[in-house]
Amino acid sequence: MDSAAADGPHPGPGPAANPLGHGPVLLLTGARLVDGRVVDVRISGDRIQAVGTVGSLGPLPALPGAPTVTTGARIDLRGYLLLPAPAEAHGHYDSAFSAALPAPPPDTPADLTRRVTEAALTSLGYGATAQRTHVRIGDVHGLGRLEAVLTARQALRGLAELQAVAMPRLLTGRAGADGRAQLREALKLGATAAGGCPELDPDPSGYVHLLLEAAREADCPVDLHTTAVDAAQLARLAGVLAPLRPRVTLGPCGALARGASTVLATSGVRVVWLPQNGGCTGLEGRPTGPRPGLVRELTTARVPLAAGSGALRDQSNPVGRADPLESAYLLAATGELDPEAAYDAVANQARAALGLPPVRVDAGFPAELLAVRGDSLAGALAGGHSRLVVHSGRVVSRTSAVREFADTVALALPRQSGGADC
Repeated sequence: MDSAAADGPHPGPGPAANPLGHGPVLLLTGARLVDGRVVDVRISGDRIQAVGTVGSLGPLPALPGAPTVTTGARIDLRGYLLLPAPAEAHGHYDSAFSAALPAPPPDTPADLTRRVTEAALTSLGYGATAQRTHVRIGDVHGLGRLEAVLTARQALRGLAELQAVAMPRLLTGRAGADGRAQLREALKLGATAAGGCPELDPDPSGYVHLLLEAAREADCPVDLHTTAVDAAQLARLAGVLAPLRPRVTLGPCGALARGASTVLATSGVRVVWLPQNGGCTGLEGRPTGPRPGLVRELTTARVPLAAGSGALRDQSNPVGRADPLESAYLLAATGELDPEAAYDAVANQARAALGLPPVRVDAGFPAELLAVRGDSLAGALAGGHSRLVVHSGRVVSRTSAVREFADTVALALPRQSGGADC
């Protein structure tokens, strides 16, 4: 067999040769940025300390009294594109992998925690250092699913930031009494945001009023599901939510009524779009697929737009992937957005939807980074499989792809050590 070469970033020599166990300082060398520059990036703690031309940042700092012992690692990123880390803005980890499980899937605390943790780590391996999952509460679920997510969140500290959105089915009337109580308890337990689908309640406007009241009491954001098929109802919901803007997110809006983008633009809410199939388990019925031209309509109206996966092999999408670059690829491949805007939708726009600060590969910004094999953003979206993920200044995941061919190819084709990606 003729191996095309192992494709992965290479740590430099020294006591911290394993990049998954480096010290408080990290030096990334030879990385290409989206603007074409090739740079070295020094990270100290959870911040980018400096960005300079290759070789300009010098050796890593030494420990006091031991000038030959470095405190961190040097990782060679030649052939890699260095980007702000993406975020998963809309997941359903409590139902992840359920399409491959017996029906109904097991709901024991151990099973739920394992499934949520596996989903979060899967997303992290693709590059999402911050993630938000919507969790069903109330009815037969009680708070068990949320408790599993919170347990997983604690276990994942230092690897990824996991947020939970509490989703009661009903809130209004006598039938919604349990949902109202469970929502307030969920926010006390540590749910990050209040959510749900108003369209499943007999009184959608009443649902939003009650949700808003609970969110204001807990001082937390709101993240709602809606198809947005009814422009008049969307306008009413936006009006009710106005006191909490800009801490309001709506998604996936896959059936957004034509012309309703102006309602969203004036309401100050953010939209999280799900380009894989336009739907998720938070909505009833089978997803009908994204409406052509919808993303362009939203961006033309200047609606803040993020993108998420929505599903990881659950009943709404049995082949759903938790890869932010897949979502960006779909946005770019349809021609709705150029590659830069498509990636921004899964990176800084997604971070904004999660209430997180922006990231740039520049000094002073959070060290939340993704290195992906490729010589350009378009190349990375087209098939960058090898990835290195940095969260809070620490390498937390590394994926190295190896491609092999049966026979030696006589033509002088580029190998993976160059700019070609695998």
